[in-house]
Amino acid sequence: MTPFKLFTLSLALLGCGTVALADGAGQRIALHPKMEQECSACHIAFRPNFLPTSSWMQVMGSLDKHYGADASLTPADQKEITDWMHANSQELGEAPPDNRITKSFWFTRKHGTNHVKAEVWHRASIKSPANCQACHVDAAKGDFNEHKIRIPR
Repeated sequence: MTPFKLFTLSLALLGCGTVALADGAGQRIALHPKMEQECSACHIAFRPNFLPTSSWMQVMGSLDKHYGADASLTPADQKEITDWMHANSQELGEAPPDNRITKSFWFTRKHGTNHVKAEVWHRASIKSPANCQACHVDAAKGDFNEHKIRIPR
């Protein structure tokens, strides 16, 4: 293959990869304002692509027992946010145990002991694997770029 053809093919493949990133895990969907406000009262508002649609529907259907807390909303707000999550999530992959993002395949692949040592999660500055913004400085903006990670001491 000539260098020109190889270069052209490389550009074409790069373009396909960019399109793929715009549809799925690389997508930065603007959060629903009400969802962001409600969820951010306790933790960052997690992105719809963090769990399969079925998991989000279960989470939204059990807000009165939301991981040990009562996160109930008015029926109108719950429906509005549930509808938004349904429209902006996808049924990709298996639902993680207990619908926990930190137990999902992609999370454990990216944050497993090959990448993050178990003791890191117990640091007072981090507290939990669910505390994304402890290490991902722009997590609240939906930016989880691995080049912007700062693991606190």
